[in-house]
Amino acid sequence: MSKIEGWIVLPKQNSWLVLGLIGYIFSFAVSQPVLAQVESDNQKLTTYIPHLNEVRFPATNIEGLLSQSSTPTNRPSQEKVTQVTGVQANPTDKGVEVILQTTQGEQLQISDRSQGNNYIADIPNAQLRLSTGDAFTFSSQQPVEGITEITVINLDANTIRVTVTGEAGVPTVELLDSPNEGLIFGITTTATSAQQPQQPEQEQPSQPSAADDESIEIVVTGEQDGYRVPNASVGTRTDTPLRDIPQSIQVIPQEVIQDQQATRLVEVLKNAPGVVLGGRSPRDPLNIINIRGFNASSDILINGLPDPTASEIAFGSNIERVEVLKGPASVLFGQGGLGGRINLVTKQPLPDPFYSVKASAGSYNLYRGAIDLSGPLNESKTVLYRLNASAQTRESFIDFYEHRDYLIAPSLAFKLGDKTKLTLATEYLLSEGTYDFGIPPRGSVLPNPNGRIPRNRFVSEPDFNQVSNEVFRIGYDLEHRFSEDWQARSVFRTSLFRLRRDTVFPLALQSDGRTLNRGQEDDTEYNANTYNLDNYIVGNFATGSIKHQLVAGFNLRRTDIDYKSNLSLNYAPLDIFNPVYGRTPINPTFTPQANKDRVQQFGIYLQDQITLAENLKLLLGGRFDIANQKYQEPFEQIDDFKQTEAFSPRFGIVYQPIQPISLYASYSRSFNYSTSSGFAPAETDPERGTQYEIGIKADLTDQLAATLAFYDLTRSNLPTPDPNNPNRSILVGEQRSRGIEFDVSGEILPGWNIIAGYAFTDAEITEDNDFPVGNQLSNVPKHALNLWTTYEIQSGSLEGLGFGLGVFYYGDRQGELGNTFTLPGYTRTDAAIFYERDNFRASLNIQNLFDVDYFVSAQNINRVIPGDPLTFVGTISWEF
Repeated sequence: MSKIEGWIVLPKQNSWLVLGLIGYIFSFAVSQPVLAQVESDNQKLTTYIPHLNEVRFPATNIEGLLSQSSTPTNRPSQEKVTQVTGVQANPTDKGVEVILQTTQGEQLQISDRSQGNNYIADIPNAQLRLSTGDAFTFSSQQPVEGITEITVINLDANTIRVTVTGEAGVPTVELLDSPNEGLIFGITTTATSAQQPQQPEQEQPSQPSAADDESIEIVVTGEQDGYRVPNASVGTRTDTPLRDIPQSIQVIPQEVIQDQQATRLVEVLKNAPGVVLGGRSPRDPLNIINIRGFNASSDILINGLPDPTASEIAFGSNIERVEVLKGPASVLFGQGGLGGRINLVTKQPLPDPFYSVKASAGSYNLYRGAIDLSGPLNESKTVLYRLNASAQTRESFIDFYEHRDYLIAPSLAFKLGDKTKLTLATEYLLSEGTYDFGIPPRGSVLPNPNGRIPRNRFVSEPDFNQVSNEVFRIGYDLEHRFSEDWQARSVFRTSLFRLRRDTVFPLALQSDGRTLNRGQEDDTEYNANTYNLDNYIVGNFATGSIKHQLVAGFNLRRTDIDYKSNLSLNYAPLDIFNPVYGRTPINPTFTPQANKDRVQQFGIYLQDQITLAENLKLLLGGRFDIANQKYQEPFEQIDDFKQTEAFSPRFGIVYQPIQPISLYASYSRSFNYSTSSGFAPAETDPERGTQYEIGIKADLTDQLAATLAFYDLTRSNLPTPDPNNPNRSILVGEQRSRGIEFDVSGEILPGWNIIAGYAFTDAEITEDNDFPVGNQLSNVPKHALNLWTTYEIQSGSLEGLGFGLGVFYYGDRQGELGNTFTLPGYTRTDAAIFYERDNFRASLNIQNLFDVDYFVSAQNINRVIPGDPLTFVGTISWEF
């Protein structure tokens, strides 16, 4: 057996291939089976099914028929797909050997890289067709000490992916050549290779060994992850390919966040169709968002665990990616809204030293700095750490506005034996400064006889407008693997949120169109503490030929709200066209406000992902919750206790007529037991929701995927602001949202990435005692379009230079449920230019390139929020 560095040379005859081949081959014809197999001389022949971009449709003229007849119908003439019929994982004295067996040999390129603890290698023009067991998947759990898992799967119709996961770090992999066994991946465990240099993330091919003309060459190259993320855990609590989940899920990876230099969650979510800002300023730390027409502010997860405090402040430099789950998810995560969930995935400790420093400066005195440090704390790499920290100060086009943001997020990962891992994480975030109330609609989006209100107008008081949002989170994540097929996980987090606010706030314009009534909020304290414990097991088993992946667990959750304030609705008014500021209250009459609220929930859930056939999968799930609320009415010493029970089912089916296509349908229910908001007590009855969804997911190419979804959502017992009392809420009855969503993301050509989408959303009131049936829900455009694309030059003297362009369109939106005024639609254009070379990156990002005057949202009949004008942000970063 010979060892070959960088290049592997194999004989063409009787070669065995050693890494995974992805996607299985289907026949694409209306009148024939999806996968046709014929026995000939004791050998199976498989008809080739191309990607969508390879499908040749029937000709409609004689010339077309003649041109098609020259190409064989069973396989495209331009490429041959090599079949891998066997995979072996054999332990050795150094680790383990992975052998991919094939009877064919031809020009192949292997792209490999490391990601976290994973060594990943992709082999194009190949597919996995094993003769025993699962024909399309090979998996070996804990094959030797130091290796957690080896998987070989079909990534798509003609690519195999091999993934080797180390327990404490990236395994060392050597490529070996044997004329009798074939191509072998010699894997050395982290423990035995601790003294050896680790494989670099980007590996350039070395010179090939001598070979004759009858040999093939396998080139080992590096490859960076792009805009496409094929897997996510938010939909099933398992690492399931998105194409196998009967629900629309979109992942916004770190590459998009970096290219756009997004520092707030609302900036990231503009890349997700159907997600819009809901009634708050994008300059504030609050994450008030609508998904599919419905408010989802309290439906934010952090690493798969619900955290209501994330609606107040969450996003920072410690976020690796953002996962957007459309539709209800009560089966897995308990109480929550119907529109969808946002999952923030944080950066985890790395086994190899990693250090990053970033600095930014931009318009309106923006200054930001961030560090990211990670690596092992001992030689055996059983203790890893990561530290993210950042600080930012910024002003705005709005007069007297300034804000400061701070983050520190340390975490530790411990390897407790061969099968157990414990991660401890904490984070502290502080955002303090001016609160942005917007401006009145009359004079901005509605006519005003006095003219147009400048969009930079400040309607509060410069010396009495201070808000402080801070949160401290601490928790653990414990994973234990009992065997290859069964594992358990326990996750706990405590989140302590504190808000302090003193401000003068706007009420309504008087009849003269220029005098703005105002109120005062003094010594406001709002505390929200959330405790969340989730324990579950994941198991794989089979009943005959039917495979199951089971998730079962229970969840305990408690949220305590404590709010008090002094409120006055009688403060000196302001001439909105000729403001004169000064704290001059007019006979202030303060009304003390206070309430306490506690909601507790216990839930038991069960989910089964059933593989009936390789192209037919079912998802069945159910959850039973018991929730109770304890509410103390202010100053009346009334102790009210209410308990409710809810069952949330989930059913979905996925059918894949050909490998690149997944057709799916799903039905699910949700419930939401609300807590008090600080201004309004919790509702006495929980919100209920029902969803029906059908869709199609397609792998357009190996690196480009798309999803098209049609949905029908209905919510009942929905709390909304009471128009007669802004400090209370009412149950409006029933609302419905119907729509279409399309998203596409990935790499079109080498260096050319795209993430884009379109959403049609028809969200309206269907039953209500106060508002007309048919009124559109506020801040929900019927049509919305997002497009962001970048191109980076791949070679030559300008290699590493890149450009980005984004176009974001939002149609007309209603400003409030009464539909008394409309926010006009707008198109915003963003741009970027960046340069990357080795570990250095410099970028310039431009928002609102054409300085469009627009409004992003409306809070109520008295407040609309203008968008930012033309802004620039320059960033420099180093990684070492």
